[in-house]
Amino acid sequence: MHPNPAFRGTAREINLRFAAFRGFGVLVLSGEPTPMLAHVPFLLEGEAVDLHLVRSNPIARALNEGPLTATLAVSGPEGYISPDWYGQPDQVPTWNYVAVHLTGQLALRPAEELEDLLARQSAAFEARLAPKPAWTMDKMSDDAKAKLMRQILPARLQITGVDGTWKLNQNKPDSARLGATDEIEKQDPDLAALMRDAASL
Repeated sequence: MHPNPAFRGTAREINLRFAAFRGFGVLVLSGEPTPMLAHVPFLLEGEAVDLHLVRSNPIARALNEGPLTATLAVSGPEGYISPDWYGQPDQVPTWNYVAVHLTGQLALRPAEELEDLLARQSAAFEARLAPKPAWTMDKMSDDAKAKLMRQILPARLQITGVDGTWKLNQNKPDSARLGATDEIEKQDPDLAALMRDAASL
C-alpha cells in the first residue's frame, strides 16, 4: 500500500464494493521458502470472501492443518502517467492505480458447500454477460461434474482488515489531474473515469 495519505482515505465500504465488482485477485499466504500465491475468482458478500481452490494447490494443502492468515490483493485499472500531461513544470513520471487488500482468516469449507458456491459464482459472472443466456452446471454431464467436484475445494476468507490505495493524482492541482485524465482516457477509459472522480474519494 502506498504510504501517502492522499491515496489512502477511501472509505472501507468503497474498497469492499470495488473488490466485489472486480471479483478476481491474488491470494497470498506466508510460506517457505517463498510466499504461496493463487490467482482466484471470488464472491464478496458482507465481510466474507468465498472462493475455491484446486486440491493440489499448495494453499489448499496448507489449509488442511487449519485456518491461516491470508491477504487477497485485488487490482484495478492502472497506467503510466507522463509528466508532459500535467501542463506544469518540474513534474516526474508516475503510475496511477487502484489496489485493495483484504486480510483475514482463510479456512476450508465443508465439501457439501462446493456446488452452491460454484453455482453462485457462475451466476454472478454470467449475469455480467447479459443478454447472453446464462451458463449453468446443468449443461455439464454427470461424469464431468463429478470429476470437477473431486478436483476443487471451497474456502472462505473472513475479513478482518481492509486497505486500499487509490493513486489517481489526488496530490496534484485539479487542472494537472484533469489534464492527465484527458490523455489517459485515450488508452484506458476506466482509469480515466476514476481519475476524474478522484477528488470525491
